[in-house]
Amino acid sequence: MDGSQEFAAQVVPLLEAELNAAHDGDIGPRLALWTRNDPVTLFGAWLSGRGWAEVAAVFDHLARTFRGKGGLELEVLAADCSGDLGYVVALEKNTGVVTDASTRDYTLRVTTVFRREDGAWKVVHRHGDELPVTSPDA
Repeated sequence: MDGSQEFAAQVVPLLEAELNAAHDGDIGPRLALWTRNDPVTLFGAWLSGRGWAEVAAVFDHLARTFRGKGGLELEVLAADCSGDLGYVVALEKNTGVVTDASTRDYTLRVTTVFRREDGAWKVVHRHGDELPVTSPDA
């Protein structure tokens, strides 16, 4: 297994676990996966933050206001690393998500950047945006 395959084998299950836990309102795995060392940034689909205090506040808010009632599928499009930096590009297909008393399905396009810290991969940046829904007439 080459370095890129080893990287993906290590981090993709961690991403899947933290996403599924977050859908159940448990941000523990997410907090464990993210760095506390600057720079750390979040360009979320709805909320963003820079620096650990802001990023942690976003996670806390999402834990209180966001629940997934259905499934979540992580479709990895690309993953690679070089030295102590790596990334995962994926589609997060969310089913039955409840926010503000409404339920809907959506897909996020997400790029997650990792940095190796003390031998462990930690998230240092996440950029997600909602994949536009195209109509059949478009």
